Amino acid sequence: LVNARTLASPNIVIILCGNKKDLDADREVTFLEASRFAQENELMFLETSALTGENVEEAFLKTARTILNKMESGELDPERMGSGIQYGDSSLRQLRQPRGSTAQIKQQCNC
Repeated sequence: LVNARTLASPNIVIILCGNKKDLDADREVTFLEASRFAQENELMFLETSALTGENVEEAFLKTARTILNKMESGELDPERMGSGIQYGDSSLRQLRQPRGSTAQIKQQCNC
């Protein structure tokens, strides 16, 4: 963690993912231990299961939300070299709308 924060931006967003949540009987680290470690090291924390899909997408969404919040507050500036963030090609960017949302329906019917 020290290396990540030293070599990257001090405002780097790091998430600790406890994997194989579905194998609770084989657990080597308790939820409380992992949660405490994450809190002491200023990390986000989620337990995930690739088998069931639990919290897998949420890990990415939570990380993205945190990055966006830091950009909006000015903690992270994509324009600053070494921030670890850069804007993608705007022609390739799409805003993802929830399925069945009004915007998506209007776009499909050209209303």
